[in-house]
Amino acid sequence: MRQVVILGSTGSIGTQAIEVIAERPERFEVVGLAAGGSSAELLVAQARQLHPGWVAVSDLEAANWVAAQLPGVEVLAGPDAASAGAARPCDVVLNGITGAAGLEPTLATLRAGTTLALANKESLVIGGRLVTDAAAPGQIVAVDSEHSAFAQALRAGRASEVRRLILTASGGPFRGRSKAELRGVTPAQAMAHPTWAMGRVVTINSSTLMNKGLELLEAGLLFGVDLDAIQVVVHPQSIVHSMVEFHDGSTIAQCSPPDMRLPIALGLSWPERLADAARPCDWTSATNWTFEPLDNDAFPAVELARRAGKAGGTVPAVYNAANEVCVDAFCAGDLDFSGIVEVVADVVEQQLQNPVSEELSVSSVLAADAWARVAAAERIKER
Repeated sequence: MRQVVILGSTGSIGTQAIEVIAERPERFEVVGLAAGGSSAELLVAQARQLHPGWVAVSDLEAANWVAAQLPGVEVLAGPDAASAGAARPCDVVLNGITGAAGLEPTLATLRAGTTLALANKESLVIGGRLVTDAAAPGQIVAVDSEHSAFAQALRAGRASEVRRLILTASGGPFRGRSKAELRGVTPAQAMAHPTWAMGRVVTINSSTLMNKGLELLEAGLLFGVDLDAIQVVVHPQSIVHSMVEFHDGSTIAQCSPPDMRLPIALGLSWPERLADAARPCDWTSATNWTFEPLDNDAFPAVELARRAGKAGGTVPAVYNAANEVCVDAFCAGDLDFSGIVEVVADVVEQQLQNPVSEELSVSSVLAADAWARVAAAERIKER
């Protein structure tokens, strides 16, 4: 039986992970839960269902309320609560926290020597070498559907035989629209993803393809592949979750209906597969899978990410932080849809024009994150 800690338990990844675990009580025991506190009632319900030894809540007021509801359960409170919980003994930590807040829990997990099932791509993107250098071989298991697909397909050959990674994208709700047609997009329209049900930030990121830019950076770091050897291809049906092309001309694809329970289950049990984690493809009905090139003019976020990744250092952290501010501003009605990537590009460009020579560290990454948030807010006000 594997002992599991779930960080971000009340979010989309966390709640689906609990579904996977609850169906297999003989395989998994949840020993800790962590959440921000905005869904405190759900956290309490999860704790009553799973009986963990502790829960962690970053919001102090919410933590006090949770503690009152869960007598006999240890409650870790404050901004470092998730990191403190991640450092405790267990077999697997699933990091489903959204955004840059996942960095320190990721590092705490790796320092503890625990397997990290990583759904928080931002911590790897902004941490870069800090994260990869802290990880033992095989310690990080990808939970994003695309990176799980890469990991599965890479079993087909040696690393030296890989020519490139093919990162698939659904294209989001605005696939086929021109740059001009995207100007008037509303938050409600951006939240209407055609195939995936996700949290607010990830869904907006998917509509701008900023999410695909983050995934490109994550893939380069996870699998040691040059960013120019990663190609993004639009696949609206979201059945082929990504592909690996080998140098003999063979391409290996991982395919399944869009259901995050499959990569979550694999992340928890890696390298073993859990039976019936999700339904397979239906080969008895006619179907069509289509692929098309990405329109980089309408959706420039991917190439902007590639540029940030090549620059390295704290530039990817700036890319991510500026985007998080822009997503909030867009949802609040303070920034138009196209302005999201435009503001991020402006902030990244400013960072590139004034490169930071400071050695990469948690403090330098967090400083760059803080600077980018201020810079993005200023650009938004100017618009």
